[in-house]
Amino acid sequence: MVREFAIAPDLPYYRDRVLREIRAMEAIEQGLLEIVNLSRLALEAVSVLCVLLGFIATLRLFFRYRQQVYDVLFLKTRLCFGSWLAMALEFQLGADILATTVAPSFEALGRLGAIAVIRTFLNYFLNQELEAEADRQAKRKQPSEGGASET
Repeated sequence: MVREFAIAPDLPYYRDRVLREIRAMEAIEQGLLEIVNLSRLALEAVSVLCVLLGFIATLRLFFRYRQQVYDVLFLKTRLCFGSWLAMALEFQLGADILATTVAPSFEALGRLGAIAVIRTFLNYFLNQELEAEADRQAKRKQPSEGGASET
């Protein structure tokens, strides 16, 4: 009994200390949540900007080379816009990763995970296609350059 009596006067101090620490942790958590949300918004805005800049760059390319054969023009514009889209997907994926850090439920986490997987696959296959097309264009240029240097 003596021990309980000796500890009892300190209980309000410890309770107040624990409550202060809980409030501090909640404030830190809320601050991190705001930072993540702002960062996510910034990444999504950069992604939209990439799509818009890619569209403008593709239009400029189209009008610059519109006199060329349709196939060549189509491939150049496709490569240009595709690379901008790949960059936009990278930023969207970064935003999705940030969103998963603050997902409030397993349902939201699952939805964000599915979106991230889809975007990752889209980006992977888009990059594969862009690399293959760039290789095809490089192979087309090589024979014509080699023939011109021999004559």
